[in-house]
Amino acid sequence: MRISTLAPHSSHSSDTATAPLIRVSEVTKQFQLDDGREIQALRDMSLELGQSEFVALLGPSGCGKSTILRLVASLESPTSGLVEVNGRPPAELARQHRLGVAFQDHALLPWLDVAANVALPYKVAGLPVDGKRVSELIRLVGLAGFERARPKQLSGGMRQRVAIARALILAPDVLLLDEPFGALDAVTRRQMNIELQRIWSEQRITTLLVTHAVDEALFLADRIIVLSGRPGRVIRTLEVPFARPRHADIMRSEAFHRLCDELTDALETPVEDTL
Repeated sequence: MRISTLAPHSSHSSDTATAPLIRVSEVTKQFQLDDGREIQALRDMSLELGQSEFVALLGPSGCGKSTILRLVASLESPTSGLVEVNGRPPAELARQHRLGVAFQDHALLPWLDVAANVALPYKVAGLPVDGKRVSELIRLVGLAGFERARPKQLSGGMRQRVAIARALILAPDVLLLDEPFGALDAVTRRQMNIELQRIWSEQRITTLLVTHAVDEALFLADRIIVLSGRPGRVIRTLEVPFARPRHADIMRSEAFHRLCDELTDALETPVEDTL
């Protein structure tokens, strides 16, 4: 295996010269607690993703990372500001089943086998099942031969592969990943990072990943956005300098570890020092 050379990432530069695929503009999000208090998760948050770009959100717990993803997924609405996907409200694309989402909890239906779980979005959308597409995605995520297995017969990593295949089945415009490997052990998580990088390289879907893991963000993303503590705001943006395709041995390189240290330092810097 070889270490990928350091090079400015430019594969999406021509695409991002046009309008961004995802735009979060001056968004504030407040939640009301049961006791009547209000919590401000985000304040004047702005970020953009270009076509076919993979962006990772890093930040401390409670900083609003998952809130941003839920706003883009149309699972929440902003208190103020604007969220658009391809120039339209996320709810419109959600109704058209053009947003693929995978969470830390794979949420597979235990009574369905792998093939039926992957095909489930067809049923939800009222569309005929494309058996060829189902088979192609099961192969893509490395589960060929497990089509008839039920979730309880699979490892945690295998269940997350099914969840990712299900998120991709309707060829969405955007893939939204909220800590998809957070519940896995360190070895399995790294293996899944390698698999996701391979899957993304074949699909090239605009992807937003929420993660606590600095090395995961650095290995997978084109660009990393670091958020402050609540209310979340952008304190650093890093263009990942590693060329694609990326191989596992890049995670052992001096450049990789140096950037991991820099991002970790950014996460640990008090907010007042980043103004």
